[in-house]
Amino acid sequence: MTESQTIDRYFELAPMADLEPYFDLFAPDAVVEDEGREYHGIDAIRSWRTEVPQVHYDVLSVVESGSGRMATAQISGDFPGSPVNLAYWFELTQDGRIAVLRIRV
Repeated sequence: MTESQTIDRYFELAPMADLEPYFDLFAPDAVVEDEGREYHGIDAIRSWRTEVPQVHYDVLSVVESGSGRMATAQISGDFPGSPVNLAYWFELTQDGRIAVLRIRV
């Protein structure tokens, strides 16, 4: 899978009820940073993801930047401050899986 395909697939799968295909996008030792906390490894990422509210993603842009890609998406749903634009920094493995995902306002 190419970098673009992985990122497109991330935003396609993130709002789905069945998250197994979503988790398959991550390397076993991946790191996710969200709201100032880091989650290391697929088990911690699974735990984090179960706490994330169901939301809708509108991807506004994706740009290559150094060793990764930065996606900007508008997130809307049943949470305070909705909608909000968030930045998603992706670093991928050689085989196209997510190694690092940093989510920031």
